[in-house]
Amino acid sequence: MAEITAALVKDLREKSGVGMMDCKKALVETDGNMDAAMDWLRTKGLAKAAKKADRAAAEGLVAGKVSQDGKTGVVIELNAETDFVSKNATFQGAARDIAEIALGVDGDVDAITAAKTASGETVGEKVTNLVATIGENMRVRRSARLSVGQGAVALYLHNKEADDVGKLAVLVALEGAGDQATLKEVARRIALHVAGTPTPPLALDTSELDPAVVAKEREIQTQMAVESGKPREIAEKMVEGRIRKWQEEVVLLKQPFVMDPDKTIEQLVADTAKDLGSPVTVKGFVRFALGEGVEKKVDDFAAEVASMTGKS
Repeated sequence: MAEITAALVKDLREKSGVGMMDCKKALVETDGNMDAAMDWLRTKGLAKAAKKADRAAAEGLVAGKVSQDGKTGVVIELNAETDFVSKNATFQGAARDIAEIALGVDGDVDAITAAKTASGETVGEKVTNLVATIGENMRVRRSARLSVGQGAVALYLHNKEADDVGKLAVLVALEGAGDQATLKEVARRIALHVAGTPTPPLALDTSELDPAVVAKEREIQTQMAVESGKPREIAEKMVEGRIRKWQEEVVLLKQPFVMDPDKTIEQLVADTAKDLGSPVTVKGFVRFALGEGVEKKVDDFAAEVASMTGKS
């Protein structure tokens, strides 16, 4: 049997664009024959999948899972190129499986991608095989995990395509020693708020706001005040009040609860603690809206037709 050297694997990797482990496997299966290994990769669809890797993927699904004890929850985003794929049962199943695996991985997307599935392949290999099967570029774009020692984690999925998958996912973690069923219900209601409020919260409280985001808002507010004709020193004083008001609008605990606008989320949590007779705190929340922050390609079909026909 031919020796499968690192240089040989590297050479096949550069020619095919396929991952190192798959290249090594192809060379082992073909006794080190480079041409046969390329054919093996094409037969498996892996070379085809690698060529799709640079195509934009901003559609797909978000998926979520909560552990059986209700104390850990995860959300992941699995992207594809078209919305049509999100209705594919195989793709939906893959998103669910990846979320299930992510429950047991205390790490980022790279850690999840390297984790093994029930069939023995890694999540990364599973996605690559899915690309080869369905014919679109795909990727696990992001993930988040919340856990509590005491309390409950609740998941809400909006615009569901099927069980555990949809277009918007929210996780909320409540820490507390009180009745878990009550904490789970309150966490679920807060998750509904995060999904449905007109101003999605940027942070749990003002201390967690991104300083760069605050600085940008301050710059915008200062410019607006100056353009209104106010001297800069007066404008800057006006801005402080506006920043405080803006912060209250974009942090979760200060927002009016959508189901009862007369109280804030902070007051809802305080009322829950009073009813349970023990402290309750929001440990964290996560909101994943499909494709947010991704530049989506917009096809200009008129321009494409014009270029094909020579008309402009």
